Amino acid sequence: MARHRAVMDLGRDEWMAALGIAEADIPHAVILEGSWWREQRTAWRLSRLEDVRELAFPDMFLGYRRGRPVVYSCVYGAPRAVEPAHLFGVLGTPRMVMIGTCGALHAGLSTGDVVVPSVAVAREGVARLYAAPEAIDADPRLAGLGRRRLMERNIRSADSLHLSWVSIFAQSGAMVAEWRDRGYGSVDMEAATLYAVARYFGFAATALLVVWDQLDQDRSFLDPLTEAQQARLDAANEAVFDVALSIGLDADPGERAR
Repeated sequence: MARHRAVMDLGRDEWMAALGIAEADIPHAVILEGSWWREQRTAWRLSRLEDVRELAFPDMFLGYRRGRPVVYSCVYGAPRAVEPAHLFGVLGTPRMVMIGTCGALHAGLSTGDVVVPSVAVAREGVARLYAAPEAIDADPRLAGLGRRRLMERNIRSADSLHLSWVSIFAQSGAMVAEWRDRGYGSVDMEAATLYAVARYFGFAATALLVVWDQLDQDRSFLDPLTEAQQARLDAANEAVFDVALSIGLDADPGERAR
């Protein structure tokens, strides 16, 4: 019987050929961003890189920061986030960072804070396909470095038992109450996916998630912010990309050899 190869079976050389990427351009870091506002966020983030080009697959951009290759991709939801995480995990990228926004589930978090979760609980439907446990750890050194770099920029950071859920639309008030009762402090849609793929391929990963919604106060992203809240949100959204670049490109003798 003929053997049928699926995408998950493809190896490093095949993916390099498909992307049209040279060995020297395999990124030192990948930054993923969960956002609806793909066009705006992509233009904003790529303005921080040099010699940017889109790879053969759409919305995966290779650029350089002080001569070192970085890939940025604006993704939304676990099914989209898993693709660049898997692809560059096969290629041997040693570090990946998820940025974007999240909802707060307890009163200790405010709009403009940044959650850097040590643990993400996977309820987004994808992590289990990578043989991940329900609760998946971030890389502790990368997460700690992210919190420290945020604090250096006067951005308040926090750890939180974090939940990754399937959709911001498929969550009711009863669900939010149950999540709070279970001890979850924050919720997004992609962090656990990245953590699961990182565990599978052996790269370091963390997430820097800006609090937007304050679900503990029944305030969603549709509700207006005060001028002060908007200023904190904007400052944090700017900071997370620069911090992700910083921690993603820092030399680390313990990172996986390519």
